[in-house]
Amino acid sequence: MTTTARIRRGFADTGDRQIHYRMSGPDDGVPLVAIHQSPGSSKQLEGLMGALADLGRRVIAPDTPGNGDSEPLAKAQPEIPDLAAAAMAAVDSLLPGPFDLYGSHTGASIAMEIAIARPDRVRRIVIDGMGLYSGGLQNEVLDRYAREIAPDAEATHLMKVWHFCRDQHLFWPYYNRTAAGRLPDGLPDDDYMHDFTVEVLKALRTYHLSYRAAFRHPKRERLPLIARPALVVCSTSDMLYDYFGEVADLIPGAARAELTAWSDPEHHAHMADVIDSFLKETA
Repeated sequence: MTTTARIRRGFADTGDRQIHYRMSGPDDGVPLVAIHQSPGSSKQLEGLMGALADLGRRVIAPDTPGNGDSEPLAKAQPEIPDLAAAAMAAVDSLLPGPFDLYGSHTGASIAMEIAIARPDRVRRIVIDGMGLYSGGLQNEVLDRYAREIAPDAEATHLMKVWHFCRDQHLFWPYYNRTAAGRLPDGLPDDDYMHDFTVEVLKALRTYHLSYRAAFRHPKRERLPLIARPALVVCSTSDMLYDYFGEVADLIPGAARAELTAWSDPEHHAHMADVIDSFLKETA
């Protein structure tokens, strides 16, 4: 799918830091605030933003603190509610009224906490891919998945980040480089991989903090507290697809929709149609 939607960029001043954001679509109507996955930034949401803009929907997508071009929080170990409060501060500086919410992976946890804390502002919420980690797997991903990578004089950090970004599309977890860990879709195109890697490199010193916060987040306890109309979506390609049904079951009254494979050329168009239809519902 191709789109002619223009992505605009800016910074929201939130007192002690600046939050970078991308924006697309017209300036009228109820806006959709979109929170990206970890690692990376709102750059990874541009395909969806363009598809939604083509449907006439305004989207504002902040980079989470310590990712992309947003400044990190002044905490050694931020938690998801801290990231949600920072995102909400940016939204407050940009939007005066109600808004809809979308969150992917780590962004889904952040969006969930915004919806729980601010039901007076959030109209509807879309959860896209969420891992309900527990026990051994939770300990494993906390220990191994979001490793710290430091710059070095031989520039090995550049290749480490490239391989980290590449292997996330090939294996789950990315370090399980075996036939059993292989994901179905293969790699995105070279331009996407370049952009993805650059966004992670920007946040090399802090990207792991939001990741680890998401792995620690008690999602099973928090999901039932969502009191706004909710839609749970997940692509058949998503490494978190196994949790799709349980996530939807935990949210009172949540709708659910299966999305096409990430490799489908019409994936973003299909996804935008599903989200737009849900946001247009009046009940």
